[in-house]
Amino acid sequence: MSSEKSGRSVDPSQWKITDTQQDCGFINSFAITLWLGWNGIVLCLVLYAIFLASNMERAVVLGLMILSLLMPPDFPAVGHKLGDWITLRAEQYFGLKTIIEDEDSLLKYSGKAIIYAFSPHDMLPFGVFAFNPILNRIPGGSTMHCLMTSAIFNIPFMKHVYTWMKAKPVDKKTFMARLHKNKSFTFCPGGVQEVILLDPQKPDDLVLFLQNRKGFIKLSLSTGSPIVPVFGFHLDGTFGYWFPRGAWIERLSRAIGFLPLIYWGRFGIPFGIPHPKKLTIVVGPPIDVPKTDEITNEKIDEYHKLFVDELTKLFDRHKHREGYGSKRLKIA
Repeated sequence: MSSEKSGRSVDPSQWKITDTQQDCGFINSFAITLWLGWNGIVLCLVLYAIFLASNMERAVVLGLMILSLLMPPDFPAVGHKLGDWITLRAEQYFGLKTIIEDEDSLLKYSGKAIIYAFSPHDMLPFGVFAFNPILNRIPGGSTMHCLMTSAIFNIPFMKHVYTWMKAKPVDKKTFMARLHKNKSFTFCPGGVQEVILLDPQKPDDLVLFLQNRKGFIKLSLSTGSPIVPVFGFHLDGTFGYWFPRGAWIERLSRAIGFLPLIYWGRFGIPFGIPHPKKLTIVVGPPIDVPKTDEITNEKIDEYHKLFVDELTKLFDRHKHREGYGSKRLKIA
């Protein structure tokens, strides 16, 4: 069943491998700060406005934040050029390597929406930048976007930067709109729950919160859109972190769309940029999903199991080459 529906190709000679020499110098680090440093920048602005700013300065900071929240996320349009520049610099900062196992099968879906399901989420799933069409790495057309937590688009300044980087909210309305318009996208099905499952005491366990993540399978069946398993190697370890644990924090994170935590990255800076680890993004063969009018739980479970199985096999095919021989996937 797996080989027929996924068109799996395990011959490494057929893989398309694109590698970039890593450069984490000043300019590229500055570009990453303009992208992933906004959590810390916004926090510093808030703390400054509360404790240190004069009344005039406090009014300016508050006014700029309100103005940002009121403006459309893609304002100003010139910001998209900045987003493209940041993406090209990120390619060098992380020494991006992409491996597409079966590009020919992906190209057969030209003109149809492809769902690229990216794992793991880890602290921040920044590896999804590999799907930005400016890099021309992965089939999906010039309208390829990443869908991510809606919370980002409610934070001043950040909502603009992430929009310029080709991101949109991962809500059902956006999800279905892109499927119906035949616009491909990537997203992290495990979501913020995978952050809660991180355990520094078990560094060899890569926990993916997928056991009950079946909504995207149902939407795929309703439109006949193919699902492609994707795995990002070396995201783990790019940040140190601490967060409170317990049932209450899980409920809170679900409610607000992100996990309240403290994290630190390069140079030990709180809420800073990630360590410049070389990233490898592997893209498996597509899973062909038929358009289904009467979607049953059995059909959803069938394709959900197929997706999880193919993602696990994808990880296993590449883990030794990427130095993950001692690591294991756990599906929660």
